[in-house]
Amino acid sequence: MAEEEIRSLPRIGEPAPDFEAPTSRGPVKLSDYNGKWLMLFSHPADFTPVCTTEISAFARRYGEFQARGVELLGLSVDSVHSHIAWTRDMAEMGAPVPFPIIADLDMSVARRYGMIHPNESATATVRAVFFIDPKGIVRAILYYPMSLGRSVDELLRVIDGLQTADRLGVSTPADWRPGSEVIVPAPKSAAEVETPEEARAKGYTYHTWYLRTKPQG
Repeated sequence: MAEEEIRSLPRIGEPAPDFEAPTSRGPVKLSDYNGKWLMLFSHPADFTPVCTTEISAFARRYGEFQARGVELLGLSVDSVHSHIAWTRDMAEMGAPVPFPIIADLDMSVARRYGMIHPNESATATVRAVFFIDPKGIVRAILYYPMSLGRSVDELLRVIDGLQTADRLGVSTPADWRPGSEVIVPAPKSAAEVETPEEARAKGYTYHTWYLRTKPQG
């Protein structure tokens, strides 16, 4: 990958790179998802074992993403015809694919999003995941090697954590799950530091002066 491409890779907190591309369900543009959460993800190749288990799992649990207001958009460097044939296979295996998959034959979208890692493969994408919020901002990025299938539970947990943080103005601790306590913002000055008694009076769990948690509510 050229140095200028590396410098321009998406970063958390920045606008997602724009694109327009053909998919298994017709052409799509990033702007089609304005006002919606989007999980854009790549897989190395159609008709491969790990990718088939992943896309089938995403398809079977698509309703859980939809319940969170999240659209799914896949990508690989295969053709539209390959995507169509492959998704027909998965439908016959009991997992109809209800979301589009980008046919990125020229790797233009994959390179824009840093999905090609030459030491892994120069001709296929790694398993990248980009969480893009309704304002088109990249909020989280995950990369997996070609050999490791992704966990749908973890992807949903990331979405739940991002949406909870936005809604409540909080952070989420290690191993957080929906319904668990969330982290109250740390004091910004000495004057904001609370005593244990003051924190507990607000319904917080006091761990130390900079770490207080509360029920998610």
